[in-house]
Amino acid sequence: MLSSVMASPKGSRSQKMKLPIFTRKGTLEVPSPTEKDWSKDDEDDWVFKDPDQEQDSLPQPYRMINKMVNSLFDRSWEMIEARDTSKKAELRRTLPTIYHPLRESKLNTMPNCMDVSQDYVFIGGSKGFSIYNLHNAKQLYVWEKLKVDVISIWATDLGSEILIAPVDEMGIVRLFYFYKDGLYLIKAINELEDASKQTTCIKMEISKGGNFAALLLQGAGDIWLDVYKLPKESWIKEVQYPQLAVNTKKKIRQQLQLNTPDSVTADSLDTDMNISFRGDVKLSLPVQIMKIKPPKPITGLACVLGVHWTDHHNFFFYSLNRTLKDKVDPEGVWPCAAPIVVSQLSPCSSYLVLACEDGVLSLWDLAQGLTLGVVALPEKCFCQSIHFLKYFLVHKGQNVYPEGSVKCHMKCVVLCTDASLHLVTASGIQNSTISLLVERPVKYLDEAICAVAPVQALPGMVLTFSRDGSVFLMDVAKSQIICSFALPRSYSLAAPWNPVFVVSLHHPCFLLRGDHPDEIGSASKAEDIPNSIFYFNFEDYPLLKNFSRNCTIPQASILAHPTFAQALPLEERCEKFFQKR
Repeated sequence: MLSSVMASPKGSRSQKMKLPIFTRKGTLEVPSPTEKDWSKDDEDDWVFKDPDQEQDSLPQPYRMINKMVNSLFDRSWEMIEARDTSKKAELRRTLPTIYHPLRESKLNTMPNCMDVSQDYVFIGGSKGFSIYNLHNAKQLYVWEKLKVDVISIWATDLGSEILIAPVDEMGIVRLFYFYKDGLYLIKAINELEDASKQTTCIKMEISKGGNFAALLLQGAGDIWLDVYKLPKESWIKEVQYPQLAVNTKKKIRQQLQLNTPDSVTADSLDTDMNISFRGDVKLSLPVQIMKIKPPKPITGLACVLGVHWTDHHNFFFYSLNRTLKDKVDPEGVWPCAAPIVVSQLSPCSSYLVLACEDGVLSLWDLAQGLTLGVVALPEKCFCQSIHFLKYFLVHKGQNVYPEGSVKCHMKCVVLCTDASLHLVTASGIQNSTISLLVERPVKYLDEAICAVAPVQALPGMVLTFSRDGSVFLMDVAKSQIICSFALPRSYSLAAPWNPVFVVSLHHPCFLLRGDHPDEIGSASKAEDIPNSIFYFNFEDYPLLKNFSRNCTIPQASILAHPTFAQALPLEERCEKFFQKR
């Protein structure tokens, strides 16, 4: 009886599950009698062993199958957790208020480019360009006399007149003069009768006020910059007194052209204006004052000419008070430590930013001839484009423009090649600063920013265009999305990586091109694809009314705060200081 009782505990212990143990890797050694010579234990020296696993290990090939099944379950579980985390993050993301367009203008041709000046919209498309009323989206005139499409167009405000410069697919630039109800062709600047000698316009810029025009041309393996002086004072006299500029030899032939379909009447288009093409009036031609060619490279030195050239370090300045016969010599040279990749001049022509390939930005005040500072982009960030903002202040939580002129102060946003967005602020009395507005997308790659456009009607606001077709309005002072703009459901953003849009400088609105995706595939020709231009007005949206109406702060309010007082010119600050004493 006693033996049976004593045997029972032994049997129960043998049935118990063995606990996992830790054993040291390798062979065991006798420790040294001296404690200081003992080796320190390391977690990597120990291995986890399960006694039951030694007895229950499966033979091959079942052991391999078991490992594959366990690996499959582990990977599936990781994918389930990742999807669940993604859904939770998507729900936590706050969606901004979405605003839809107010008007739609349906076009007969595909718009390749747009520009806005005063109350008119100029749209370049197939075989020419068209003019629309900005406010009611009505078509006013169509000029289609080309055999190719217009790929870019510029419209410069000259006061009561507008200078239009479309560039076609052949790289030919034509200058048009738009005054009241008349459209005048000044000249096809780089058009040649011999097609083999034809030059191509790569880029064109018209100075503020329309006094000068610069064309970057290439042809026959060469590249150069042509600078023209525009006789705008003569143009206004010639259109007001047509008898002074009429070409009598071509008057009859041009009169016949007025009866062609190019001359669109108000009755045929249901418009409130009758614009006619005045081919019988010959205006004064632009005067070429300078032809600049890239300098020959000098051994050991990097050089650049005019508008910076690729892989060159220097920025040259040339005087425009010269004729074509004068020797072309630079008036000044600004060297940079690395090749210049992007240069941008502010709309007021007072500030210049030079971005080098090493990510360093040089900020210059051209009016004072002084540098405002040097800032560096984060590591592995390289400048793609620079966009100047009209200088603004934050007053009582709202962005406002200071009343009057502001000197030695500038702000701009920099879009980098990795789709990150940065705000750069510089002044003559403080150090230049750079802050991150939008990080580089890592998880949602479709949210990468492709284009940026400042909105002058809204202080401190910019429009951002993403690859997924999203259009956001951002407050750069708070780095916050204010709202979103979306096209109707049946339309999508045309080429979201390169959107066709234009923001008005004179009115609180912007225009955006949209396509109908369902009808693009069914259309056999490009001409059959329906295209539309959508009109967005900031003042018609409840959330943005206060931003556009109360956007200016008087100088009295600026002086009340010491930080705001620094935005005033030095002369005015000194005068206010002595008045208080």
